[in-house]
Parts: sequence; structure tokens; C-alpha cells
Amino acid sequence: MNLELFFSITSYFTDGIPRIPLGRWTDQTIDFLQANFRESTQAISEILEIIIKGLQEGLISVPPLLVILIVALIAWKLANRKIAVFSLLGLLFIWNIGLWVVTMQTLAMVLAAVLMCILLGVPLGILIAKNETAYRIIAPILDFMQTLPAFVYLLPAIPFFGLGVVPAVITTLIFAMPPIIRLTYLGLTQVPEELLELGKSFGSTFFQMLIKIELPLARSTIMAGINQCIMLSLSMVVIAAMIGAKGLGGVVWTAIQTLNMGMGFEAGVAIVILAIILDRITSSLGKS
Repeated sequence: MNLELFFSITSYFTDGIPRIPLGRWTDQTIDFLQANFRESTQAISEILEIIIKGLQEGLISVPPLLVILIVALIAWKLANRKIAVFSLLGLLFIWNIGLWVVTMQTLAMVLAAVLMCILLGVPLGILIAKNETAYRIIAPILDFMQTLPAFVYLLPAIPFFGLGVVPAVITTLIFAMPPIIRLTYLGLTQVPEELLELGKSFGSTFFQMLIKIELPLARSTIMAGINQCIMLSLSMVVIAAMIGAKGLGGVVWTAIQTLNMGMGFEAGVAIVILAIILDRITSSLGKS
């Protein structure tokens, strides 16, 4: 009875409150941006499409055995022998089951997204580490970006960039960039104050201290951010198959639509192999 009374009182006070039209405001904002910036986003989309598809075609055109050997040698040099052997056998397995082309398409999209994340994320991380006002503005935005469901990122990308690899990479960029910004900030703020004072005492400029002292000391933390960015990019590229991106995500999406469990499992194993290889190599870069 007390519960019924509580709900009746609650409904009495809430029924008279007008509904906040958040959805309508969002639609109006997207319509305004699309009307005023559609041409600019289309120009950016065309440039990015040329770059991404060129990268995909470049990776596909290289003989698979050569790519496999290069990746295995990189893994041996940067990680260890076990990771090199795993990379060799894993990529040979992907080639054997006929998923080489879509794997290279996925790798190209991940590399493009991660490169853009680094170019945008590291400077933003430096900015919020050096400017308290910037931190107060950007930190809540990062919180919002990291808690927003991944599928929601796909919705605004379609009106501005259409379907295909470009909106996939753009949504991946937005989804995967927060860890780089946060860990760049963390790495720079953890630099010992004594070393900063020492650099200032020798008359080092802001950029000299940043390049020669702070960034080298923060490298392992920044690399951890890049590692997280790669993992998030792989997960988002799969989701982005819903808006026309090809690659392994496209195979998974086709398998879901056709209930082909075997096809989906093969693509999933290929994604796991690719993720482990990239994870171990980038983790080793942070430790070396």
C-alpha cells in the first residue's frame, strides 16, 4: 500500500512537468549542421576515402607471404620469439581460411583511425595537461564520449559522410580517441617535478622541455593509450559494418543476417588473432 501511495504521489507531481524535447533539439542541430557544413564534410569524405581505400588496396596488393614475414619479423624485433611465431601461424591461418583480403581491409581502417587518433589525441592530451581551463572543458566531454553507447556514434555519421569506410573510420576515431587523450595527460602530469625544475634551471624552452624531458618520460603511458585505442578501434570497426564498412566486420554482419555460425566464428577468430598481434607489438613498444 505504501508503494502504491508513493507511485501515485510521484505521478501527481511528474504529470504536470512538460517533456524536455531533447530528441527534437538533436534533430534540429543535425539538420542545421548538415545544411551549413554538408559540402565541407563531403569534401573531407572524398579525401579520406581516397586515402583509406588507397591504403586498403596497397595492403591487399602486397603478396600475403611477404606481409606475414614482415609482421613476424617486426613482432620478433619489438616483442619476442613467441609473439613472432604466433603472428606467423595466426596470419597463415587467416590466409588459409580465405579471409586475407577482408583482414587487410580491417587493418587499413584500424591504422587510419589510430593514426588520426594520435595526431589529434596527443596534442589534446598535452593541452589539457598544460592548461587547467582546457582540462575543465575537455574532461566532461571525454566522460560523455566514453559512456555513450558505441552504436549511437553511427547515427550522426551517416548524414555527414554517407555510407562506407569513411563514416566507419570517423566513428572509430571519435570512439577510440579518449584513452589517448587521458593517458597522454596522465603521463605528462606524472613527470617528476624535480626534472622539470632541472630543465628550467638550464634555460630550456617550453618545447625543449616537452620534447626532450616530458614526452620521453611519458612514452610508456602514451603507448598504453595507443594500445587501448587500437583495441577500441578493432571493436568499433566491426560495429561500423552496419553502415557499409567492409572487412571482417562485414563478414560478421553478413553471418548474423544469414545465421551462418561457421562464417561468423571464422571472422571472430581472425579478429582475435589480429587484436592479439597488434596488442603485443604496441605493448612491447611501451616497455622498450
